[in-house]
Amino acid sequence: MSEPTKPTEDSAIQRIQAELADLAPSTRRRVFEAFALAALGSIPWVGGFLSAIASFKTEEGDLRANDLQTQWLREHHNKMERLALQLNEIALRFESLGEQLDDRIQSDAYLDLVRRAFRAWDRAETDDKRRYVGNLVANAGGTRICSDDVVRLFIDWLDHYHESHFAVVREVFQHPGATRARIWEVIHDDFPREDFAEADLFRLLIRDLSTGGVIRQERDTNVAGQFLRRRSTRRRGSAPTTMESAFEDEKPYVPTELGKQFFHYTMNEVVARIDGSPHT
Repeated sequence: MSEPTKPTEDSAIQRIQAELADLAPSTRRRVFEAFALAALGSIPWVGGFLSAIASFKTEEGDLRANDLQTQWLREHHNKMERLALQLNEIALRFESLGEQLDDRIQSDAYLDLVRRAFRAWDRAETDDKRRYVGNLVANAGGTRICSDDVVRLFIDWLDHYHESHFAVVREVFQHPGATRARIWEVIHDDFPREDFAEADLFRLLIRDLSTGGVIRQERDTNVAGQFLRRRSTRRRGSAPTTMESAFEDEKPYVPTELGKQFFHYTMNEVVARIDGSPHT
C-alpha cells in the first residue's frame, strides 16, 4: 500500500497565509484593528509563528530537512486557525451590536481586558473554556453589568477553575436550589463510596466554588437583604455516628449574585446592548 502524498511546502504556506488573511482588519471597520492587535500581541508564540512563516520560503530546503521545526509550524498553524475563528466570531458579534460600541472597543481599559483574556485563552486546556473566554470578551464589550475590575476577576476564575468546576456551576445556575446529591446525579451516574477519590474530588469542587464566591448554600434574608442566621435545632437521642455525606440531599445550593454575573458573561451567548435591548 503506497504512502499518502504529503502536501508541498508551497501549499502549506498558502494555507497559513490564508488563515492570516482572515485576521486582517482591512475587511472590518478600522475600530476592530486595535482589538485584533491587542489579542494577537498578548499571546507569546504568535510573534515566533509569524517569523517562521516569513522564513518558510527563503529557507525551504532547510525546513524540508528540519522535521522538528516543520512539526512545530504545523502545530501552531492549528492554534492560529482556532485563534482566527475566535477573533472572527467576536468581530461578527461586535458588528451586530452597532457603532455605539466603537469608543468602548478602542478604550485602553477594554484593550487591557482583551490582552488579559487572550493570555488565559491561550492557556485553556479545552475548547469549552476557550469559548467561555470568547464570550467574556464579547460580552464585556457590549454589556455594562459590572465594572472592569470584576471582569478581571472573572478572567482569573476562568484561568484557575477546571472544566469539572464549570460542570457544577452550570448545574447550579440552571437549577437553583440543587443539592449536592442532585448535582452529582446529573453529572455522573452512580454514587461512589464516601472514602473514594471521586467523593474527595466532589467535596473539593464544592468547597472551591463556595469559598471563591461563585455558589453558596441557600439562605433566608430580611427586607434589607441581610442573611438570617439559622436557628440551631437540638437533636434528641444520640448524636450521629457518621460525618455529613459528600452527596447530602438536604442543603440546596444557589449562585451568588457575583456568580450570576460570571455565568451571564461566560456561559451564554446573550448580551444586553449598551442601549438596554437584548441581543443574541
